[in-house]
Amino acid sequence: MIKTFIDKLLGKPAAGAKGAKSVLGKRVEIPLAEHQIDKTLLDDHAVRVVKTLVDAGFEAFIVGGAVRDLVVGKRPKDFDVATNATPEDVKRLFRRAFIIGRRFRIVHVVFGRGREHEVIEVSTFRALLVNDDAEQVAGNEKTSKAEMAGKSHVVDASGRVLRDNVWGPQIEDAARRDFTINAMYYDPVREVVVDYHKGLADARKKVLRMIGDPETRYREDPVRIIRVVRFAAKLGFDIEPKTRAPIKKMAEQLVNVPASRMFDEMIKLLQTGHSLASLEELRKQGLHKGIFPILDVVLEDAHRKDGRDAFVKRALEDTDLRVNEGRGVSPSFMLACMLWHDVLDHWNRLKAGGEAPVPALQQAIETVFDARIGDISGRGRLAGDMREIWMMQPRFERRSGNGPLGLVDQPRYRAGFDFLRLRADAGEVDPALADWWEDFALGSDDERQALLEVAREADRLRRGNSPARAEGASAGPRAPRPEAADGEGEGAAPAAKKRRRRRKPASRGGAGGGSEGGAPPPASEH
Repeated sequence: MIKTFIDKLLGKPAAGAKGAKSVLGKRVEIPLAEHQIDKTLLDDHAVRVVKTLVDAGFEAFIVGGAVRDLVVGKRPKDFDVATNATPEDVKRLFRRAFIIGRRFRIVHVVFGRGREHEVIEVSTFRALLVNDDAEQVAGNEKTSKAEMAGKSHVVDASGRVLRDNVWGPQIEDAARRDFTINAMYYDPVREVVVDYHKGLADARKKVLRMIGDPETRYREDPVRIIRVVRFAAKLGFDIEPKTRAPIKKMAEQLVNVPASRMFDEMIKLLQTGHSLASLEELRKQGLHKGIFPILDVVLEDAHRKDGRDAFVKRALEDTDLRVNEGRGVSPSFMLACMLWHDVLDHWNRLKAGGEAPVPALQQAIETVFDARIGDISGRGRLAGDMREIWMMQPRFERRSGNGPLGLVDQPRYRAGFDFLRLRADAGEVDPALADWWEDFALGSDDERQALLEVAREADRLRRGNSPARAEGASAGPRAPRPEAADGEGEGAAPAAKKRRRRRKPASRGGAGGGSEGGAPPPASEH
């Protein structure tokens, strides 16, 4: 025990740590002349955190993905700091610092308030441990909470790390990191990069290489399988052969990862600004089935040439554009786009069976949530936002009375309209419908009244040209307010006519987009 403790203080691997020496690497300090990091790309708050810790007598470095981006001349999106100070030490040094996490305890140092606030994540150097030394529990994070209480290093039966809060020297902290390109440490005071695993060389060669034995590392944390795909797509790097070889075999370990964490990883995958490349990388690595139920419907080969492939591609292209322009991206909108054709298929079947359009849409949404999202659908506003976007689509077909005025005042109107515009761009609905709503939302009161009159006149012309209404043409002049009669007595004929009209641009989308045209929205949406 005493020898193990002394070895740990001196940075020596534990005697039982199989292969530890082979993964520790060798410390190399790379000067400015070689790494050529541009200090104008640094974040002032991250530098301040480093300097505060160093002034207090600790070691501190900018670490991970930020250093990876800096050495290739990119401005990092986020800055993390690693130090030999414990979480409690860090918390004492900053006025607004919060210790979070159980699996890995870290500190969030917060600067600013509101939307302009920034969080610098500070982690303590961790020891290189092997699962043979860990305490094993039979369950997972949720089912074994009591067993894990008071323990710092715990794994489950498959070898997945559930808790790892054992501090150690920097050389071991570097060996614990997943890829060589993420295991560099930058000292902004001395302008030196500390590199243990030739990460700088791999970054410049655009190679993703796992530190240590890849199969063991994937078993410790199966989410590394998703991370390697995400980094390959985001950075345009090649996965080194030994790192790539076990991916498909180890993918079965992902079933042990909590659904909430997998869901978060999927969202990250789609918000890198390279979502299309990420999906193709999943396919390339044989991970396009059974990993993410939500993505299965997008990645299945059977759908690559039908309407949904083009629709989702447009949605992801727009998402990538927004990310790369620094604009916000809504996960609910992305997921609504991905699952729309699943909803549409169920919706059309229910309507064909005689169900009214709006109740049919509600049932279709619940069916898809149960099949593709499961208990994740209960996560706050996400599911609610998706439902609102979908339920707005039949309402866009109704352009009479006070309906349009109420719809544009809805908090989620913009998301619903963007979804309609996407459907129009994909040929699923008439582009003129999206143009009308855009003009209406931006128009003055007089312009809106004129647009409503145009819509009423268009409805009259459609009704007048309908063979089904030829005998009752005299009913036209008798209805000065068609919006008041927009209901049950006349709903069937206009709806059927709209189905025929919508088939012209896209037979599949037209059937889904226009069949609900005459139906009023559900009472709860007013």
